[in-house]
Amino acid sequence: MNSRFARTLPLMNDRFGLFIHWGLYAIPARGEWVRSQERITNEQYQTYFDEFNPELYDPRNWAKAAKAAGQRYAVLTTKHHDGFCLFDSQLTDYKATNTLAGRDLIREYVDAFREEGIKVGFYYSLIDWYHDDYPAYGDRQHPMRDNEEYKDKEIDFDRYLEYMHGQVRELLTNYGKIDIIWFDFSYDDMTAEKWRATELIQMIRSLQPDIVIDNRLGGNIMAEEPEVYAGDFFSPEQIIPPEGIVNTAGEAIPWEACITLNDHWGYHATDKNYKSPRQTIRALVECVSKNGNLLLNVGPDAKGEIPQESLDILEAVGKWLHRNGDSIYGCGIAELPKPEWGRYTQRGNKLYAHVFDRGIGPIYFQGLKGRIKKARLLSDGSELHVETPWMADQYSDTESGAFIHLAGGDLPDELDTVIELELVEEI
Repeated sequence: MNSRFARTLPLMNDRFGLFIHWGLYAIPARGEWVRSQERITNEQYQTYFDEFNPELYDPRNWAKAAKAAGQRYAVLTTKHHDGFCLFDSQLTDYKATNTLAGRDLIREYVDAFREEGIKVGFYYSLIDWYHDDYPAYGDRQHPMRDNEEYKDKEIDFDRYLEYMHGQVRELLTNYGKIDIIWFDFSYDDMTAEKWRATELIQMIRSLQPDIVIDNRLGGNIMAEEPEVYAGDFFSPEQIIPPEGIVNTAGEAIPWEACITLNDHWGYHATDKNYKSPRQTIRALVECVSKNGNLLLNVGPDAKGEIPQESLDILEAVGKWLHRNGDSIYGCGIAELPKPEWGRYTQRGNKLYAHVFDRGIGPIYFQGLKGRIKKARLLSDGSELHVETPWMADQYSDTESGAFIHLAGGDLPDELDTVIELELVEEI
C-alpha cells in the first residue's frame, strides 16, 4: 500500500464496521432525507425536536451487538443534514441535551463502544438545513430550495464555516481519542476549499494526528499527489466496485463500501427490504477480496433501539465470522483470477477459498498444483485432501490445477464454505 495511507492500515485490517444513522428523522420514520424530500420547514420539523425522547437508548446494547457481529469499528451520526446534534455542542441549542433526552448521547456511545474494544468513529455532515447561514434557495439539496420566501435571504457563509469548524473541534477535543471522522458530503460547488478544507484538515491533524478521514471533503484521492484534504480512504456508497481501487499510478488505495441493510440509512418503519445474512456475508467477502472494507448500516428507531431484523442479520454474520474470521480480518486481495465457484481472500501464505457454488465434482483451483502444503475446512479445522480425481485428465487441467473433493451433495455451509489453503510460498 502507498505509504501515504499508512495510518489507515489498522482500520483496513479490521475490514468490518458498523454504520449508525440516528436522529430526529427516526420519529417520522420515513428515512433520513425526509426533510429534503418533503420540503419540511424548520418550524414543521420542530415537533420532532420537541418529542425526541429515546427512552430505550442504551448504546451498550448497540456495542454488544456489534461485538457479537464481529465488527471492529463503528461510525455514528453526530449531526446529519438536518442540523440536529446528538452531542452537547456549545455552539447551538439544537442538540440532544435540550430535548426530553436531556443528555449527551454521543458521550454514552463513545464510552460504550470503547468498553467493548471497538474503534470509535464520528459521522459529521458538512451540510446543515437548520443553520441560518447555510445556502437554501436554489441549492440542490436544501428543503427550502424552491421556497420563494428564501430567495433574497442574506446569509454569511463564513459564519456557517466558523460554526462547522467549531463543532468538528468540539468533537475531536471532548471525547478522547477518535479513530475515524466520516464527513458527508460535497456536491456541485460545495466542495474542497468552499469548506476551507485545508484549514479544517490542519486543525483535525493537530488535535487527532492518527485519525482516519474519508474522502468526502473533495479533492481527488486517486491522483498521484492528492490534495491534503482528499482523504485517507475512498468511500463508495451502496455499491461494491468491480475491481479494487487504485490511483493513477496503479497503486492500491484503501476503500470502504458503505451499505444499508435495507433501502434506507435512517429508520424507515415500512421498509422491510432487508438483505439476507448470506448476501451480507458475501458482500463482506467481496469487499475483502478486492482490498476493501464493509461499513454496514443500521438505523435505530425513535426509542433508540436497532430493529430486530437488523439484529438478526448481524447475529448470523457474527456466528459465521466466529468460525471463519481468519479469512476476513487482516486479509486482502489474492493475485489469482476470480474462480467460477466464489472468491479468494489472502493473508501471507494463507489463501482462503470462499466457495459459494457447489457445482458437480471436486473444487478446482487453477494454477495451484504443487503449491498447496495443507488444506482444511476453516469452520471446524477438519483436514481436506488435495488429490487429482481419476477422470480429471480426460477433461480438466491436471498440469497446473489442483482439486479438492467435498463430500455430499450440499456445501458444508451454504452461506459461504471457506477452505483454508496453506501455500508452500506466498503468491
